[in-house]
Amino acid sequence: MKAYVYGANGAAISDVPKPTPKGTQVLIRVRACGLNRADLGMTKGHVHGSAGGVGTVLGMEWAGEVAELGPEARGIKIGDKVMGSGAAAFAEYTLADHGRLLHAPSNMNFDEAATLPIALTTMHNAVVTNGALQPGQSVLVQGASSGVGLMAMQIAKLKGAARVIGSSTDPARRSRLKEFGADLAIDSKDPAWVDEVLKATDGAGADLIIDQVSGQVANQNLAATKVKGRIVNVGRLGGTHADFNFDLHAARRITYIGVTFRTRSIEEIREIFDAVKTDIWSAVESRTLRLPIDRVFAFDDIGRAFAHMEANKHLGKIVVTL
Repeated sequence: MKAYVYGANGAAISDVPKPTPKGTQVLIRVRACGLNRADLGMTKGHVHGSAGGVGTVLGMEWAGEVAELGPEARGIKIGDKVMGSGAAAFAEYTLADHGRLLHAPSNMNFDEAATLPIALTTMHNAVVTNGALQPGQSVLVQGASSGVGLMAMQIAKLKGAARVIGSSTDPARRSRLKEFGADLAIDSKDPAWVDEVLKATDGAGADLIIDQVSGQVANQNLAATKVKGRIVNVGRLGGTHADFNFDLHAARRITYIGVTFRTRSIEEIREIFDAVKTDIWSAVESRTLRLPIDRVFAFDDIGRAFAHMEANKHLGKIVVTL
């Protein structure tokens, strides 16, 4: 089968053996894939958790049809239209644990379905489970113009946030954040952004910050968080290391939580998928929670899709179809 593989000379389409499901695994005939920032890093040889390196089939997010079941797979049948996340998505066939699947709504095509699994699971876990957002509270999403950022703002609104603030350093993308739930859009490179957040929250600061940037904004986040507020660190696109004001952190009594799928067990991941199904799935089916598709590329043009992502001018998801 065709797959997008990282090799000694970089990433390229190659022929690899078709996988066989074992245990609770399900074999998926992939129809569309969503691109993510971690994929871009892996095309350059970076490791993402236990994945990466020469011989790795790339990709983390997909939609397709169930082609075959492992002997212990439950809750799914051959022919089901599904979407999910996991390793080796950029291929004609991929494997997934039966608990890491979502049934794609009938009113959603494969391209649309492929945009959602990572954003839904990551941000429901960050905003609701770890962020403990309550109705009437305020939320700041750092890096809000990414696919997961757009979803974070929408989930916050769905769960009753009184004020949602989103950041983007790109003026064009910042101007569109209100389409996806932002009451205020800020530029995190502007030194005055903390003051903007404090003004928007009557001087108190945000109850919850969903941080996909960190690095240079880490201490600013502390200053922009309410006393006894929460920060959930989801991403580190602005840097994995930075100065941290422990005194300000302690003085404001901020709960600081770090999350990632890379070190979670399959049992934890199943719980996250179940929480999405239980808590917000009706909003997915009604298309209240949605992501825009920036561009769609054929699988043979997947290199161009990654070049488009690296140019960093897109809003929403880049999709590759098979």
